[in-house]
Amino acid sequence: QVQLVESGGGLVQTGGSLRLSCAASGRTFSSYAFGWFRQAPGKERTFVAGIKWSGGSTYYADSVKGRFTISRDNAKNTMYLQMISLKPEDTAVYYCAAAGGSITTSATLVDYWGQGTQVTVSS
Repeated sequence: QVQLVESGGGLVQTGGSLRLSCAASGRTFSSYAFGWFRQAPGKERTFVAGIKWSGGSTYYADSVKGRFTISRDNAKNTMYLQMISLKPEDTAVYYCAAAGGSITTSATLVDYWGQGTQVTVSS
C-alpha cells in the first residue's frame, strides 16, 4: 500500500504560481512512478506530469510543458509540482498518483490516488 496526501492548492490570479506537494508513505517507492493528474468539472481526469522515483526521469503533458516542473525529494518522500504562468484553463482538482513500473499517462493504470487539492486560477 502507498498513501498519498496532497497539499498546496489554492486560488491564484492568471500568471501566478503555486507549488503542490504530495507526501508519500507506505511501501518502498523505488519501483514506482509518481505523477499528477487533474480533473476539471464535467471533464475526465487527465495526465499532467510524471516522474520515476528511481532515477528521476520526467514526462509532461504538452499543455504544461515549460510552465510546470515535477520533482521529488527522496529524503522527505515527497513529490512536488511547481506551477508558473498559470492560466484559467489550469483550474481543476489536482491528484497525486502512483503506479508500479513506468510513468503512465492513463488514469486507469494508476494504482494509488491522493484525495486531491483544488487549484483555481482567476482571470
